[in-house]
Amino acid sequence: MTREIEQVARDIVDAAFKVHKEFGPGLLESAYQQCHAFELRKRGRKVMTEVFLPIVYDGQKIDAGYRIDMLVDDLIIIENKAVETIHPIHMAQMITYLKLKDCRLGFLINWNVNLIKNGIKRIANGMVEPSRPFRKPNKF
Repeated sequence: MTREIEQVARDIVDAAFKVHKEFGPGLLESAYQQCHAFELRKRGRKVMTEVFLPIVYDGQKIDAGYRIDMLVDDLIIIENKAVETIHPIHMAQMITYLKLKDCRLGFLINWNVNLIKNGIKRIANGMVEPSRPFRKPNKF
């Protein structure tokens, strides 16, 4: 499962780079979302957009207005933003969605950046993040 989820994650990030390279910052969130979904589908990914996300209270599913921007391969949630700055409330929203949907991984993507690598936030829910290779500091 971890190998599969990591391959989906790589496709998500790579597709985001491709879309952002084409347009840069300045479009509406919905435009990026549609282009990103299109690019992921071209790669064979199942992408659902604006997914209804009920909350469960006292055993009842309640429509509280929550919608996931994108759900990829029923594994990873993507929340798209086109904002000046990502705020803590955006991170809290993603964590809530991960818990409510019982997903292990999500991406919060702010498309309104000059370099998309600065706009992609990976958020894990109860999942051990892959280790990054240790790099020796440069000597001066």
